Amino acid sequence: MHRNLKGKTADELFQDTHAELLDQAQKWIKETSQSCSAVSVLVATVVFAAAYTVPGGNDASGRPNFIDSPFFVLFTIMDVVSLACSLTSVVMFLSILSSPFEYENFRISLPQKLLIGFTLLFFSVTTTMLSFAATIFLLLHFQKKAWTKTLIYTTAFFPVSMFALMQFPLYAAFNKLLHTITEKIEEVYPQKFLPPYLRTKKLNELP
Repeated sequence: MHRNLKGKTADELFQDTHAELLDQAQKWIKETSQSCSAVSVLVATVVFAAAYTVPGGNDASGRPNFIDSPFFVLFTIMDVVSLACSLTSVVMFLSILSSPFEYENFRISLPQKLLIGFTLLFFSVTTTMLSFAATIFLLLHFQKKAWTKTLIYTTAFFPVSMFALMQFPLYAAFNKLLHTITEKIEEVYPQKFLPPYLRTKKLNELP
């Protein structure tokens, strides 16, 4: 194994020169995962409670009054999807917090988990607001005023829009990072795993 004049390998030299950057990355990803997991748990708590609070109430036999309404079906589906996405995102963020946070983890594993967690959290927030909008439609479906519909649309999608605008730059950065890493792996690893007589480049010539 090649060593420099100080007796260090390339990997050891990289770890020494990037130790401070690793500490900053560890601190940032831990704080981000903790904050996002708290939001995911909050969303899961809300939608779980909403599942037992049927819009419009039940009749004497326990059957929901609005069970035949398409908005009730929308409410049920969105509530279930939101609960599934929020709980899955909690699992992803907890898996990040339980990672060893070594250099190799920051290459693919941690960015991929964080990207999946962000995506699931976004879907959980979106479906929660859609469930909320369906509930309002069920309760106010008899009103024909235009301002009611406008207020509902604005209230339902404003938090989702703000969340998307705030998180999209980070989401795009992670997506670009994963795409770049995937391209590098496709370029390098097939060459490394080929027999020596089939390689088009020598190992020391590979990027």
